[in-house]
Amino acid sequence: MEKDVYILGIESSCDETACSVVKNGRVIISNIIASQADFHEEYGGVVPELASRMHVDAVYPTIEKALKEANMSLTDMDAIAVTYGPGLVGALLVGLSAAKGLSAASGVPLVGVNHLMGHICANYLCFEELEPPFLCLCVSGGNTQIVLVKDYSEFEILGRTRDDAAGEAIDKIARVIGLGYPGGPKMDKAGQGGDINAYTFAKTHMADTLDFSFSGIKTSALNTINIAKQKGEEINVQDFCASYQNHLAEILVKNTIKAVKQTGVRKICLAGGVSANSFLRNSFDIAAKNHKLELFYPKLGLCTDNGAMIASAGYFEYMRGVRHGLDLNAAPSLKFGVNNANT
Repeated sequence: MEKDVYILGIESSCDETACSVVKNGRVIISNIIASQADFHEEYGGVVPELASRMHVDAVYPTIEKALKEANMSLTDMDAIAVTYGPGLVGALLVGLSAAKGLSAASGVPLVGVNHLMGHICANYLCFEELEPPFLCLCVSGGNTQIVLVKDYSEFEILGRTRDDAAGEAIDKIARVIGLGYPGGPKMDKAGQGGDINAYTFAKTHMADTLDFSFSGIKTSALNTINIAKQKGEEINVQDFCASYQNHLAEILVKNTIKAVKQTGVRKICLAGGVSANSFLRNSFDIAAKNHKLELFYPKLGLCTDNGAMIASAGYFEYMRGVRHGLDLNAAPSLKFGVNNANT
């Protein structure tokens, strides 16, 4: 029998300090998350400097809790996987510095992980049967991409946003209509039971590409709000949120189905924070049924940033021989590339 491989995953790219122990890239042994969301809500968004300071306070206690919950020690780990980009540079440096220190002290190999690869790998933690190739829609506050997952560490970007990410388009409008931060879950909740056809918004159509553009629909939503204010009319927040999210979901589904037709790949995964959105999931459920596609998306707790997804990605990188030295630096604008996760 082959030896089980245990990976300690550390994530600190934004406002979650997270650590997890994962076996063989598929089985979560422990998963600890110290969230800063309530703190940053007061400011209406993540304050990078404050986020970094909070990571410093939380990173070692979070690692300690993850190992304790797994009933394992650092020397039981085959590798330490850590996010080194993309993300907020100060936040990344905290997790990366902790991982490098632990690696130097213990001799356990260090494996740097691309945050976006981590989000894709969250699906492996929920579906034991899931294997490449498949299409993955990575959709979050900072990224919106259609990725052809050719193998566990081999990716091709088929389409990406040319301006705003879908999550940013949600967060901005959530703030404008007074829902605050974090905008995604608050808008999702506010739109429940609303009329998805109550409001219409402009959409950007690009016939010969799988790329996205969300600046137009965001501007259209802002204009709808401003015109209503000028006329002294009230915006029905429930209907507005339902309509806006449904419009965004239609754009995301449309391009993903175009990718299915272009590639012939009929297995689809969702990944990233916005994959938790109920309007998006419902739209994909319908599309998958209509087009007879296999559809996968992580359970809600694994859609947002977490250490388990980084440990899973770290496992696949470790198994293909990736090792990093103590000179590994944070890469806030790290690309997600054609040949592998770290291009």
